[in-house]
Amino acid sequence: MQGKQILIVGASSGIGHALAQHLQTQGATLFTAGRQQPEGIQSTHMTWDVTQQSAADALNQLPDTLHGLVYAPGTINLKPFQRLTVDDYRSDLEVNVLGAIAAIHAAYPAIKKSKAGSIVLFSTVAAKLGMGLHSSVSVAKSAVEGLAKSLAAEFAPYNIRVNAIAPSLTDTPLAESAGLLGDDNKRDAAKKRHPLSRYGTPEDIAGMAAYLLSDQAAWITGQIIGVDGGMGNLK
Repeated sequence: MQGKQILIVGASSGIGHALAQHLQTQGATLFTAGRQQPEGIQSTHMTWDVTQQSAADALNQLPDTLHGLVYAPGTINLKPFQRLTVDDYRSDLEVNVLGAIAAIHAAYPAIKKSKAGSIVLFSTVAAKLGMGLHSSVSVAKSAVEGLAKSLAAEFAPYNIRVNAIAPSLTDTPLAESAGLLGDDNKRDAAKKRHPLSRYGTPEDIAGMAAYLLSDQAAWITGQIIGVDGGMGNLK
């Protein structure tokens, strides 16, 4: 990653922070955007709350050339369908989909100049595997997958690759706040649901993101890549 300039939106915690740490050790020059400056990360940071500010205003310190964009913000809004409101769906779409679109709009001119750019988005195993209580996040992340494939086709003539990673349950602050790994019983149950007998770590997902940003993935685009302990395909 030496010499590459990468923008990570949502690098202050979880998968985004693990990726920033990974890329920093590999010599990338980092630009970050989010509500907080990521701890322990040397970056040009731009304060951006995707629900409050336009990307055009917030992402005002981008370099002329970007080699990669990662959009990591997400939501876990798990409720029965009858308890979900239209506003719940709208909120999840705003963070997961419209925020990604805004970030790509703002960064596109700089990515195009690289002539070998990579955009990495995040979906979820629940977009592929029907899971109860997941309708809102599944709708939002399914839209992310559609966006990734459509933009991959549109941007291919400019050698800009677009891919999405679809994780299963990962040990992040977001999962913790949703109560999914709140105690030993829940952690044990989560492990048993996965064929590889464990839930994910931020580093598991960050490793795939780093690969997709690298030149090693130069012939990969338009893909939805499951990093899910086998949950999406195995029983």
